[in-house]
This record gives sequence, structure tokens and C-alpha cells, in this order.
Amino acid sequence: MQAVNEQQYLPRFARMNRPAGQDPLYVLAGDLGGTNTRLALFEAGGGKMEVVEDHVYRSRDYASFAAIIAEFVGRQPSKRPQRICIGVAGPVIKGKVELTNLSRELTVAEIQEAAHVEETTLINDLEATAYGLATLTTDSLVTLHSGQPGAGGNMAIIAPGTGLGEAGLYWDGTAYSPFATEGGHCDFAPRNELDMELLQFLQEKYNIVSWERLVSGPGIYDTFKFLRDIRHMHVPDWLEEDLLEKDPAAVISGNAIDQKVSICIKTMELFVRYLAREAANLVFKMKATGGLFVGGGIPPRIIPLLEDNNFYHHYLQGDRLIELLASVPLHVINNDKAALWGAAYYAVNAG
Repeated sequence: MQAVNEQQYLPRFARMNRPAGQDPLYVLAGDLGGTNTRLALFEAGGGKMEVVEDHVYRSRDYASFAAIIAEFVGRQPSKRPQRICIGVAGPVIKGKVELTNLSRELTVAEIQEAAHVEETTLINDLEATAYGLATLTTDSLVTLHSGQPGAGGNMAIIAPGTGLGEAGLYWDGTAYSPFATEGGHCDFAPRNELDMELLQFLQEKYNIVSWERLVSGPGIYDTFKFLRDIRHMHVPDWLEEDLLEKDPAAVISGNAIDQKVSICIKTMELFVRYLAREAANLVFKMKATGGLFVGGGIPPRIIPLLEDNNFYHHYLQGDRLIELLASVPLHVINNDKAALWGAAYYAVNAG
């Protein structure tokens, strides 16, 4: 990690448009994912946003997302939201999304009916994360590589969690405009013999193997099983029990950080390598000279693994434009509520 002033790296968006002295604006913001659904009621006014109430729900515990939203709105009957913006893990098309890792649909009309709020918007969760950069404080970033912070230009975000999200921020010369992509579903590209073996292992399970199949929480567990079943690495009995009782990705990454178990260390070495390679791919495709942000649920938990040379070394292995990759500032978003705050920011500025 390099000691720098992270504030210089954060993008500039439109300022809050609620002038001081007006009645407060209440907005409901959400971050809907395959594992958890985070909802928060914000009060906005005078160029500021404050959380009135927030809650985390297990997505699979409810029959629909509309039911979750209706329950949350009922918690604060005296402070009903006037606008809603929900960030969702999937492609939003004409006010409708099917969440990729949950096989469940959600529409703007459903939210409007559940919450009785006309001004309702669905955006991709990585687009929401991009807007969330405008709300971060300097201690919410961990800079892995300072690059050339004055270069400017487009930015990019890559975010492994239950799936792999990717987004871009287009620089128009004055301000940034975030946009969503589904780049995590592009084909995985093996480079060496081990990669080829892992690809074949995953093809038997998924047929088509995207980057998301490796650079995600489920991808960590699949890579672990490949090392156990195909490479025959030893797994202690107590670790097998932990994997059955707890979140496998968290168990594996935790034991890698603590340097306890060889198979966990190797699994996370591969995860970090693949994350670095797809991060470089994204930088190339977006020409993200303004910076790359690594977000999602996993990176904040494995910062020690990202701060060593393994990540940056593999990030630089990019064809003939190493100089471009080296010029790009690299940061970890050390704040798991960036998408939630970004959705609130979007709601406040939409009107």
C-alpha cells in the first residue's frame, strides 16, 4: 500500500441539488444481491445525506424483493420515501431485471406497487457503486498503486462477490458518467497448463466458463475443489467441517490470510491472479487511465492478499501496453456500502 492522498482519485459528479432551507427529501436506496439485500432510508437536504434507518435481509428468505421493500417501508410510516433507487446485480432493461445469481425478476412497477412511490428507478449495482464513489471519504480507499493520478480519463470498477460485476465511468472532460456492463460473463482465458486443467474441470460443471466462474465467492470454492479433487492437495478434516457449516469463500480466504493451510493459500493465489488479469482486461477495454477501483464483497476482506506483489505482478502481464497499465491508479473500495450510498446519491440527483 502506498501513502497517498486518496481524495485526488475520486471522480467528480453533479453536486447535490437540494438547496439548504427546503424540506428534507426522503429517499429509499437499495443494494440487491444474490446473497443479501441492503435497504436504507436516507434524509437529504442542504447538500448532505444521512441514514435514517437501514437493514440487511437474506435475499433467499423472501418470496420476492417487492415483499422485502414493502416490509422495510412499513418500518418508518411517518417518513415515507419520496423517491426510490435500487441497485441490482443484473442487467436492467426497460425497468426490468432478472438477477443473474438468484433466478428472480424485479420490475419498477412491482416496487412502485409495494412502496406506493412513483419516482422509482432500477440501476445496475456496479453503476450504483460508481455513483457511490462520490460519497466516499478518504479512509474508504486503499491504494495499491498510485500510478499517474493527474492523467485523467475514463475509470473502471471490478467487483467480485456472489458474482463478478464490472462497470465503467466515462469522462467527458468535465465530469464522469457511470455505465453498467456485463463483462464478468465474458469467457475465461487460460494461459498455462494449470489454467487449462481448471477450465476443463469447470466446463464439466458449467459448460461455458466465464470470468465470473473463477473471480467470485462460488469461484473460490470451485477452485478449491479443483485443487482438492484434481490436484489432490490435502484438506484437513476440521477444514472440511468448516466448509460445510460456514461460508466456504470466507473460510478459504481467512485461512489463506492466516497462512494456515496450503490448499487455501494456493486457492487464493489463483483467485488474486485471475482477478488481476481480468482487472487488466477491463482497464484495456475501458482505456481506464483515470483509475481502476476494486470493489464488491470479497476484496475488503482480503486486502493483505491484494497488497503483496502477486496482484500487481499479474496485473502488469498485459500484452505490449505495460506502460499504460502501470500508469493507472489502483484502489480497493474498503466500504461495503458504496453501492447503497450510490443508489441514494442517484435518487437524490435524479429529480
